[in-house]
Amino acid sequence: MITPTDFRVPPVDAIALETRVAELATRSIKKDAKKKGLEMVVAMTDLTTLEGMDTPGKVKALCRKAWRPLAGHPELPSCAAVCVYPDLVGTAVESLRGSTVAVASVATAFPSGRAALDEKLADTRRAVAAGAGEIDMVIDRGAFLAGRYGQVFDEICRVKDACGEAHLKVILETGELRTYDNVRRACRIALLAGGDFLKTSTGKVTPASTMPVVMLMLEAVRDHYLETGRLVGVKAAGGIRAAKDALRYLVMVNETCGDHWLDARYFRFGASSLLNDVLMQWVRLRTGVYQRPEDFSKD
Repeated sequence: MITPTDFRVPPVDAIALETRVAELATRSIKKDAKKKGLEMVVAMTDLTTLEGMDTPGKVKALCRKAWRPLAGHPELPSCAAVCVYPDLVGTAVESLRGSTVAVASVATAFPSGRAALDEKLADTRRAVAAGAGEIDMVIDRGAFLAGRYGQVFDEICRVKDACGEAHLKVILETGELRTYDNVRRACRIALLAGGDFLKTSTGKVTPASTMPVVMLMLEAVRDHYLETGRLVGVKAAGGIRAAKDALRYLVMVNETCGDHWLDARYFRFGASSLLNDVLMQWVRLRTGVYQRPEDFSKD
């Protein structure tokens, strides 16, 4: 039985947190390790299109890129997933049939999270029925910031139940939570409610993913594992555009949680614009020559 006292968390030492992140960001990665790290980033990336002007054609193109990120290089891994709105899940499922790429869908009145619970649950069930294997839900930040933690917990539990066999990523929208203490508490609530992933952002709010916030989330899932034995993933979404920054995140994952989390099952990047820079750096390591940005598809 979960009670309000279970949502209590110790205060965050902001200076210690930010100092640790700054230290990890100085780690250097040598050539062979860098190449493997870039391939790992590709395998951990969720390609996403979440715009009102999305079309089946755009989703099909995104799926092709997720399946084969760079034409002529079958040795590169596929991306982890493609994330779309519920009405385009069927298109993504058909386009990715036979691949290892998962189909994810946002739900629960994305990106605001402001809707009646029955509408959120219906949204989730529609996406799962269409074939989504992963659901990205948004918490009600209004309820959280008003201190209605039990409501946030209950909604996550209900959405998790509506997911059935699909994995649930809980989007905290950390840029709206404002403080590290709030982020830590939101992580605690989502973990107790059974989320399979903690996710930073919808990508619609600034700031989105930051290294100190992701460090807090990694610490939360590590401590939850030590407490319960259950492995929960972390997804850094929004604002990550450079390969060098993605590699810094991987260092932080390894140093905070260990190499078991260096796997697409437990760590993801939600940053479609990141992929092209990763591919450019990967080609440069192989050939010694940079390709032009226009040599890569924009989707």
